[in-house]
Amino acid sequence: MTTIAKKTTKDPVIVVLQLSGGNDYLNTIVPYNSSEYRDYRPIVNVEENDVIPVTNSVGLHPAMAPLADIYKDGKMAIIHGVGYENSVRSHFRSMDIWHTCEPDKLGTEGWLGRAIKDIDPNKENVVTGVSIGPSLYRALVAPGVPIATVENLDSYGLLTDISPEDKRDRVLDRYKKMYSSTVGTGPVMDFLSQTGLDALKGADILNVAPEMYSSSVEYADNSISKKLKSIAKVHLADLGTRIFYCDHGSFDTHANQLASHRYLWDTASVAIRDFFDDLKEHNAADNVIMFIFSEFGRRVRDNGAGTDHGSGGVCMVIGDSVTGGEYGEYPSMKERDLDQGDLVPDMDFRSVYTAIIEDWMKLDPVPIVGGTFEKPSFITN
Repeated sequence: MTTIAKKTTKDPVIVVLQLSGGNDYLNTIVPYNSSEYRDYRPIVNVEENDVIPVTNSVGLHPAMAPLADIYKDGKMAIIHGVGYENSVRSHFRSMDIWHTCEPDKLGTEGWLGRAIKDIDPNKENVVTGVSIGPSLYRALVAPGVPIATVENLDSYGLLTDISPEDKRDRVLDRYKKMYSSTVGTGPVMDFLSQTGLDALKGADILNVAPEMYSSSVEYADNSISKKLKSIAKVHLADLGTRIFYCDHGSFDTHANQLASHRYLWDTASVAIRDFFDDLKEHNAADNVIMFIFSEFGRRVRDNGAGTDHGSGGVCMVIGDSVTGGEYGEYPSMKERDLDQGDLVPDMDFRSVYTAIIEDWMKLDPVPIVGGTFEKPSFITN
């Protein structure tokens, strides 16, 4: 079995939670006493009496009560109006932009892939980055960077009914289909062969995490709770993983939004609380932050049953090393200030990445995010 030498000092760890599908900013961080909000959202709104106030002007969706407690403890940053210029309203293109930091062209390297290359340039640890889900998130992709992609941690690496060669071929085929259309079959296969071998090594290493895990925290039986529990298992196994990635959704709430959005945030909020409770129980929360984002927000006006693709969104960062509070300004909802009926973002998402990379991960952000961006100061130094 492959082993990783344990370190005595704690390195900074980031957990990225992607809200796939376009989370509705207005009904997440609710401008509850705004007459414009009520005018724009006659049906798909959060009742003022149900909002959990965080200031005199904004509050959290009522399903986010577990996060409200974290906010009150000063461990949660709410970052307003995050996006990029000339917002596109395509899920795929917008997510590509967030993943690669390339708003003006098609990027081929993920921002976290570049970060992992800086953290571990010699690939000494093939589980420096761990992707929890059925496929590899593009934010983690970079040539020569090994990423362990885990759908089910409890059975990951237990090759009882297939040979390693078959598993390797299946992994390579999956990656080839995902990425050859955008970066070309040749470049993909140039590095995926080694990536497949690294994936097998990662399976060997991560296989120890479930058997080492013990906790009094009882996670719910749903997808996001299972993903965060898997991340907790790997983190608590102390295998040297620095970057975790998972998603939750779908937040593409064109219809039936009130019920589905409530469910999505209810399950996410409980899972996040349980995750940090789990880490704290094991004295393993102090070097972890969680970054939460979505590819865009929703239209300011509801459509009678839900909301359509918009621009401008909210990011959240949670952890013991986070200076809680609000960062940036809530975008204006005045009709004259909207862009095609959408909120106009006034904080570039790469500014948020810069703070995470420089202040938390202690890396040079410029080559990772592709430039110099003024950063909010939500990390406690």
